[in-house]
Amino acid sequence: MKFRPWQKSARRVRSRAALVTGLCLMTAIVHAAPSEEPAWRQTVRAFAASHFKNPAWGLSHSERDYELAIQLAASDHVALDDDVLFAAAYLHDMAAFKPWEVEGKDHSDVGAVSIDTVLKGTSFPVDRLEAVRGAIRTHMYYRAPVGPEATYLHDADALDWLGAIGIARVLALADTHGQSPTVPDEVALVEKNMKVVPPHIVSSAGRSQIAARIAEGAEFLKELRSESDDLRSL
Repeated sequence: MKFRPWQKSARRVRSRAALVTGLCLMTAIVHAAPSEEPAWRQTVRAFAASHFKNPAWGLSHSERDYELAIQLAASDHVALDDDVLFAAAYLHDMAAFKPWEVEGKDHSDVGAVSIDTVLKGTSFPVDRLEAVRGAIRTHMYYRAPVGPEATYLHDADALDWLGAIGIARVLALADTHGQSPTVPDEVALVEKNMKVVPPHIVSSAGRSQIAARIAEGAEFLKELRSESDDLRSL
């Protein structure tokens, strides 16, 4: 079937109009998403943004842990309770900050209890609180997670100590006045993390990322030592 020129032109106009309409609808959906987020998530997100300010374990770290945990679980074809993961990922380092920090106690244990001050009175499903506590208690690499949300938060948190992002986090903790910890101190911590963290990563997807992150870290440290007289000029 042949189309006359004016018919072809009309088809192009309709196609462009449909494309524009589709893009507008997609944009509307994207912009509408935040307002559709449950109120308790908005509360948690705002709380984290206001209180968790640290280059190593602040809000950006929580966001990365949440997104990476989802990616790892998807790669392993494991279903997660997203409410549990979201709450645990955004609040897992709560007790690393004052006034929730308790000297002499692991921030994981303290944080698992402290989350009530954030979630209490919200619409967060109370029957999932214990799962959130469990994920927070075991998020550090040296603890053994139980359950899918705990496992993938644990592995995401461990991987965030490795590779380029891990180095950036650790070096950001060096004292800006040349006191302890110094940059060489933090380099030693990077090297320690590269040895002690990987054996504790438990998921298949998490383990698949170890080699690349270790290679990233090793290459950076090699260049850093070369350009700093083996760290002596830092």
